[in-house]
Amino acid sequence: MADLIITIALCVAVAIAYATAALIQARYAHLPVMELLRIPQFWVALALNGLGAALHVTSLAFGPLSLIQPLGVLTLVIAVPFAAATAKRKVTRLELQGMTNTVIGLAGLALLITTSGTTETLGSTELVALLVATVAVVGVLGALGNRPGASTLWEAIAGGAGYAVCSALCQTVVVTVGDEGLGVLLEPITIVAIIGIAVFAVAATLLTQRSYRNGLAAPLAVTNLVNPATATTIGVVLLGEHLATTPVEVVIAVVCALLAGLGVAQLARARDVVPGPAATAPREDVPAGA
Repeated sequence: MADLIITIALCVAVAIAYATAALIQARYAHLPVMELLRIPQFWVALALNGLGAALHVTSLAFGPLSLIQPLGVLTLVIAVPFAAATAKRKVTRLELQGMTNTVIGLAGLALLITTSGTTETLGSTELVALLVATVAVVGVLGALGNRPGASTLWEAIAGGAGYAVCSALCQTVVVTVGDEGLGVLLEPITIVAIIGIAVFAVAATLLTQRSYRNGLAAPLAVTNLVNPATATTIGVVLLGEHLATTPVEVVIAVVCALLAGLGVAQLARARDVVPGPAATAPREDVPAGA
């Protein structure tokens, strides 16, 4: 029980750090990378992301990856009202409906699609395979989002997948160091994992940064959907965890997934009805086939 309380407390702190960083990033999401580097607020956002990542890594010592990742939905709960407050307006009904549906859907998935089994680490072959697959998938999704007129949600999907892989790599490093001591940090495969964490963390940050250029809520919701879905897949396929659900629970989980998808669509449409200048911004459409 104590570990559960610590895990939840850390996840709340992570959500606050990530939500605040997302609000800052959204403000400058239209700028190219070289211009961003000259803006002090962007570095504050990076620092907050770093703090969130550090707290996230700490939480991995108290709970399994597949439990911690779904709690990322708290970022959405915090960020949407904060974004409205900074714009000096109320949360619209459509935003509230979208946020509520997304949160309920994600919470249902977190409760139903649980995993059990001992926490394992990625072996050398599994780690390399994960790195190669992630480079390919994130690269393709990022390219899709970079096309003229393309939905920013492609980049949100890529960012969510990148963050999930970072978490899996972090868990491997944390658990391995705990079992074998600090000396393992000098082993080649651990160095590869650490480099992978750094590369995917930067890539995911830049992808999510770009995904906010037409609005914060919808891409943030997508990232928080893709992140736990990818983490659960990694946990089941590579980390020795297994789904602990009955067929009835699987059906309910599908309904929850559809509800979360509806919430994302509502958050995307909310851009068209936000009062003030923001209403003229391009609409975020859900990418076809996503």
